[in-house]
Amino acid sequence: MTRTAKLYLLITSIAVLGIFGLLHFGNQLPPPLASTGHTTQLAQPATAHAPTPTSGSFLANATSSLFQNSASGLSRLFLQLFVIILASSIVGGLFTRFGQPAVVGEMMAGILLGPSLFGWLAPQAFGFLFAPSTLEPLRLLSQIGVCLFMFAVGMELDVAQLKRQVQTAIVVSHSSIVIPYLLGVALALFVYSSLAKVGASFTAFALFMGISMSITAFPVLVRILKDRRLFQTSLGATATACAAVDDVTAWTILAFVVAIARAANLSAAVFSFALVLVFVGLMLTVVRPAFPRLIGEPAMAQADPDKKTLAIVIGAVLGSAFSTEVIGIHALFGAFLAGVIMPRTSDFREKLAVRVENISSVLFLPVFFAFTGLRTQIGLLNTGYDWAICAIIIGVATLGKLGGSAFAARLTGLDGRRALQLGALMNTRGLMELIALNIGYDLGILSQRIFAMLVIMALVTTTLTGPLLTLFRARAPAITGTAEEPIYS
Repeated sequence: MTRTAKLYLLITSIAVLGIFGLLHFGNQLPPPLASTGHTTQLAQPATAHAPTPTSGSFLANATSSLFQNSASGLSRLFLQLFVIILASSIVGGLFTRFGQPAVVGEMMAGILLGPSLFGWLAPQAFGFLFAPSTLEPLRLLSQIGVCLFMFAVGMELDVAQLKRQVQTAIVVSHSSIVIPYLLGVALALFVYSSLAKVGASFTAFALFMGISMSITAFPVLVRILKDRRLFQTSLGATATACAAVDDVTAWTILAFVVAIARAANLSAAVFSFALVLVFVGLMLTVVRPAFPRLIGEPAMAQADPDKKTLAIVIGAVLGSAFSTEVIGIHALFGAFLAGVIMPRTSDFREKLAVRVENISSVLFLPVFFAFTGLRTQIGLLNTGYDWAICAIIIGVATLGKLGGSAFAARLTGLDGRRALQLGALMNTRGLMELIALNIGYDLGILSQRIFAMLVIMALVTTTLTGPLLTLFRARAPAITGTAEEPIYS
């Protein structure tokens, strides 16, 4: 052993023995007495008291200590995130093997982690992992994830493409909103008394039922088109334009519905919506033109945005989200608008999207799916009547969205099979539907039973998109392919 090693052992041994000796001596001292002086004390944050050492076996004490450490808020959050990300990765991977988008599997993973399966199979483990007192951090993380996702959706919106497809896009997308919206409001007449949340007005409930029937998941639709190599076809261009217009229109309607639900009266709702219009106008006419100058062309041309650029972008997202939340609609609308105003020069949006989507899709969105799953109790549908209502909701949603889109597309000149393909794509709801449903749940409009039914509807209609596309393509007549229009049959 070298002289340095011996010196090291001597110093550390003396120090460790000294520490233990001082601790032993200190434990023999009398406890401190209550202060009798009139000194001013600063308020101290509440902290958890360390457990008092007790006599017993070393293994028992060590096990108890580990259990107490695992029950802390931070440890519980890390464990929740680990389980959620693992389940989302596994189930999402399984769904991709069967030709479904990974997001559908992630949505299903959220349901499986909730009381519908995990809580039913292992109630004690479920109660420990997702104790009600530990869910607030998950809720906040899920909201951050939704805002980042909507920011990415806003960046995917191509206004130039909308202008090229404006006639078909407006006719088909608006038809695919008003027809299912009408059917949703009509359905609300029959289920309001039994399925609305106690205290919810019929107007708010009916408007949310209409929204739940009329939303299209624009990002999921784009991913399905890319997976099936249809994105660059005329059908893909038409579907993308229609879904983009559908999204903008549906979220505008939802903003007004949220304003009505949150406001004390109609005049307050109109005032909130007027503020939204002013804010949108300022963002599009003032902030959007100034944003490239604020960042600078050299910074936008860089392959990797620097810290200053990312700070400006994140500040814009947070400021826009905060503004719409204060106005009285929802933070996600502001995040979406922040994505819309991002510059397109030098592929700036694509560079940002890579960074935002990576962290959002891996961490935040699975948390949102899991939090939605914790709210979804399929066991509440315990009668034939409940499942019949759920089936009717799925049928009405599909008839209104697929049928309404296909009918309008047929009127604009598309052949019957291609119109049905477009209708099947527009019937994709996915994550966008879950976002709207969670808003309705948070506002106290949707009860747990109707929430569960609508979540099932979102899963079923999104899962059916791929098989319906395959069915309609297989039955389509042969078409001579060109560079712009490949063969579909």
